Amino acid sequence: YPQIENSDNPAIDLFESVMIKQINLIVNWMRVGFIHGVMNTDNMSISGETIDYGPCAFMNIYNPNTVFSSIDRNGRYSFGNQPKIIYWNLAVFANTLIPLISENEEKSIELVKAKLDKFSSIFSNSWYNMMYKKLGILSPVDKDQILVDSLLEMMKNHKADYTNTFAALTLNNASTDPLFKIDEFKDWKVQWERRINLSNNSIENFKLMKRQNPLVVPRNHLVEAALESSVDGNFKQFNELLNLLSNPYDYKSNFK
Repeated sequence: YPQIENSDNPAIDLFESVMIKQINLIVNWMRVGFIHGVMNTDNMSISGETIDYGPCAFMNIYNPNTVFSSIDRNGRYSFGNQPKIIYWNLAVFANTLIPLISENEEKSIELVKAKLDKFSSIFSNSWYNMMYKKLGILSPVDKDQILVDSLLEMMKNHKADYTNTFAALTLNNASTDPLFKIDEFKDWKVQWERRINLSNNSIENFKLMKRQNPLVVPRNHLVEAALESSVDGNFKQFNELLNLLSNPYDYKSNFK
């Protein structure tokens, strides 16, 4: 973090920089439906990169309680709990920096707590802004939160596929998913289309969506099948999957 080299208090600025990096990381995990699986403190990097791939996977059916670790029986590291876990990790990190922030321990705690107290609002704003982009909303307003929340609630209740739902919206295509057949979703879709002004040529809206919503993700059963074939010396499936996943946002080549 060279930008804080000449900071009056590099330790507190380091903490804030790491917090923002981690928020951005988790928001982007959730954007594509990624679940790390065991995001404890030793699996967190101050660089803001994903490390220590263990029981990680991409969610199929949307459910915030989805876990991918056999030892995570209480959902501590579930998809929806990832913000809470990163908050806890940051609190632990903050504790280690207390001696470096100020010689006065109380002042150190006060300063770092003030930064940590901003986590919830920063994360919420970042997450909603990400979701607005997934829905192609170019100039979001507060009431757009209702569009996001109601869609995710329907997806959860009707066990909709996370990637496929947003891909279908991005392509503006009908889907075989049961979600697309219910009246509640049809009403939602009318509101969404009105919001992005579909009747008035929404090219920029859909361009934005194509940059945010992957058309393909490495689903576990496909990865396992490719690896099993590779062990037997057949790399055809592995190479095909790798080629697809190298360009997950290529709607022209990957859409069939």
